[in-house]
Amino acid sequence: MGWHYRKSIKVGPFRINLSRHGVGHSYGNRRFHVSTTPDGRRHVTVRLPGGFHVGKTFGGGRYPRHY
Repeated sequence: MGWHYRKSIKVGPFRINLSRHGVGHSYGNRRFHVSTTPDGRRHVTVRLPGGFHVGKTFGGGRYPRHY
């Protein structure tokens, strides 16, 4: 059984995400959100009225993840 850690710190419109894998960050509002993971991937999410959302991940990770 593995261990997990996650902590988020909000600084204005930015959020710094601390986890066991490293430091990531994100910014945006309710309709548009961009986040960067500790391994360098970027994820963009656009939320539309009616509960729909579209997300796209850019870039591969620097390191393979083994669970």
